[in-house]
Amino acid sequence: MKLRFVAVLVVMVVAFAGCSRRAAPEAGPAPAAPAPGNTNNNNDAAARARADSIAAAELARRQVAEREEREQRAAMARAQEVLANVVYFEYDSQQLNSEAEDRLRTKSAIMRANPSLEIRVEGHADERGSTEYNLALGQRRAESVRTFMTGFGVADNRISTISYGKERPAVEGSTESAYERNRRAEFAIVAGEVSAVPPEVR
Repeated sequence: MKLRFVAVLVVMVVAFAGCSRRAAPEAGPAPAAPAPGNTNNNNDAAARARADSIAAAELARRQVAEREEREQRAAMARAQEVLANVVYFEYDSQQLNSEAEDRLRTKSAIMRANPSLEIRVEGHADERGSTEYNLALGQRRAESVRTFMTGFGVADNRISTISYGKERPAVEGSTESAYERNRRAEFAIVAGEVSAVPPEVR
């Protein structure tokens, strides 16, 4: 009986030893270590790309700002030109024609957009008629312009008037074309400046 127990014990020990000697699974190849310096190169490339992207965005922003500034300056120059545009009248008349009304509507929009602006309307006449008559006619023309513009929202204290009659002709001569150019109202900015431009002028 002892002998059988010993034999069983030996068989168990041998079996256990065989199990423990099974080969462990082979490990796969170790991941390759990065080549020396590769990490720094990648970081440098990423930093350069980021800096280039920032520089490109800044350049684009500056270009947009410069273009907008140029456009704004051009629009303000157009607005000042529109304010200076002359209005013409028919012979011996202070009535505004459709072209004059269109110009005055645009002038009024500029004045409304720039509350500090004040202008002077200067009435003129051609050489026909007496000095006194033409002074009165020039004044009526200037007042006609003023009345129209106040009707479009410009305060009347922002528009002064004066008449020069026939004393300051735009064109010398006694021809019909000269008369047409001299029957006019001119405009001068006397206070403020153009800083805002309404859509009508852009």
